[in-house]
Amino acid sequence: MQLPDFDSIAIDPGVCGGRPFIAGTRMRVSDILEMLAGGATETEIVADFPYISEADIRACLSFAAHAANHPIVMAAE
Repeated sequence: MQLPDFDSIAIDPGVCGGRPFIAGTRMRVSDILEMLAGGATETEIVADFPYISEADIRACLSFAAHAANHPIVMAAE
């Protein structure tokens, strides 16, 4: 299923264990985020995975920002 606000991101229970992924691929949003967190640049990711675009990477970042802005507050311990 394509997400209405995130054209590049899809969720399908039969693909990637139901985790969000870049539509048309099996590249999970979390894979992209982990590469960026590890210091990879958008250019490096696209060079290593030519079926991913810089727009897909920005969609992953936007999706993550949206997910992190969830209204449920975690209790501090």
